[in-house]
Amino acid sequence: MRTVHGNTSGTGGAVHPVSVAPAPTVSFDDRFARELPEMAVPWQADEAPDPRLLVLNDALAIELGLDPGALRSPEGVRLLVGTAVPDGAKPVAQAYAGHQFGGFVPRLGDGRALLLGELTDVEGRLRDLHLKGSGRTPFSRGADGLAAVGPMLREYVISEAMHALGIPTTRSLAVVATGRPVRRETLLPGAVLARVAGSHLRVGSFQYARATGDVDLLRRLADHAIARHGVGSGDGGAADAQNPYLALFEAVVAAQASLVAQWMLVGFVHGVMNTDNTTISGETIDYGPCAFLDAFDPATVFSSIDAGGRYAYGNQPIVAEWNLARFAEALLPLLADDQEQAVALAIEALERFRPQYNAAWTAGMRGKLGVPEGLDDEIATALVEELLGLMQESRVDLTSFFRALGTAARGDAEPARLLVLDLARFDSWLERWRALGPDAETMDRANPVYIPRNHLVEEALTAATEGDLAPLQRLLEVLAAPYEERPGLERYAAPAPGGTGPYRTFCGT
Repeated sequence: MRTVHGNTSGTGGAVHPVSVAPAPTVSFDDRFARELPEMAVPWQADEAPDPRLLVLNDALAIELGLDPGALRSPEGVRLLVGTAVPDGAKPVAQAYAGHQFGGFVPRLGDGRALLLGELTDVEGRLRDLHLKGSGRTPFSRGADGLAAVGPMLREYVISEAMHALGIPTTRSLAVVATGRPVRRETLLPGAVLARVAGSHLRVGSFQYARATGDVDLLRRLADHAIARHGVGSGDGGAADAQNPYLALFEAVVAAQASLVAQWMLVGFVHGVMNTDNTTISGETIDYGPCAFLDAFDPATVFSSIDAGGRYAYGNQPIVAEWNLARFAEALLPLLADDQEQAVALAIEALERFRPQYNAAWTAGMRGKLGVPEGLDDEIATALVEELLGLMQESRVDLTSFFRALGTAARGDAEPARLLVLDLARFDSWLERWRALGPDAETMDRANPVYIPRNHLVEEALTAATEGDLAPLQRLLEVLAAPYEERPGLERYAAPAPGGTGPYRTFCGT
């Protein structure tokens, strides 16, 4: 099995550091562990019997100030699986709580992951380097703490595709095969994902702190988040606000409203929108049972464990708002000394989510349809709602259909007409839309040609699990420039072949 050179933008226990510098000028910090020791359990990654680098994101490594060549060395690969601890790093398993499918679990935490440490990238931003699949921790709750090659490569592919689409996301630095088999339904090759994030602070982090009853811990966590992300208005962000904790909440509400709108516009279905997967940074995190829409249907569910459809595509904005309400509950002791006043402040801030989401969604749809900025909101809304109804009725492929509309804006409506069932109704809609003078170039910038189509992802992961990384390499190259149509890549733009049946995804745990 050869290593993919990406060009897209033992036993667990107490830590015994092995000094190794990934690059001469880079050092790690342990700010989270130092400032919030109650939420950080020092821990060591399991030994990897035969670590082999499968894929490395060269561009991201350089962005982080790391030397890709050094990361490919034996010591670099050991760093990427957590068995060689760099100077300044103190690996910890983070504690957090969470609502999972609506039920509150007061103690979740990193059950198969470690925060290796923080580093400052070449632009001066503090970034987490986090390992997934690094072994059992005190939060594993009886699980093995390991991960298989397929799910870890899946997160690499999808997260890097989301980054290329311009959607805030955690990033994937590398996937390393461990040489240890992982037992699921069958024995699978094991792997560790090295993940990069603005931070791994979640709504569930605040729920954990609140559940302890320690208001000082809750306040220190909020101060850490404010300092880490510089959220809020004014030169100093939330720290300079009259009520910094309210400013923090308002900033997270705005970030999540924007994020989920962007998911919806490209047909992304997260699949497991628990509160422990709702970030304070506004980044997409946890690419377990996620997938992209083929046939447009708001009721679409891909996750095998979402029997009730709680996290269906069309429910995502509602769930995000619900998760933010749980964040508000956790923050109440910090918002005001008086409980009623704190609740009133939280409600007022949370009520901004829907208009902020609607504004982001509407602006995005205007871009996808190429309609003028000054178009009357009522006309734009009616146009969009009618189109969505047509799309659902015809179960059109979301990505292909919007690219076909770009062709229609240039004068050829046939590719779009071939995708719908009610031609008379669609022709009437087309006439009204084209009368607005849609800008095809604007549409091309808003509507991707290439997304990580589910059948192509599965094809690449199956091949990689069997030792052939070439399909994965090709898929990553295509997804790195999603808006640029290129000859010879037609199969990457095409919907799944007919007769493939309902698509189901799994967590991989």
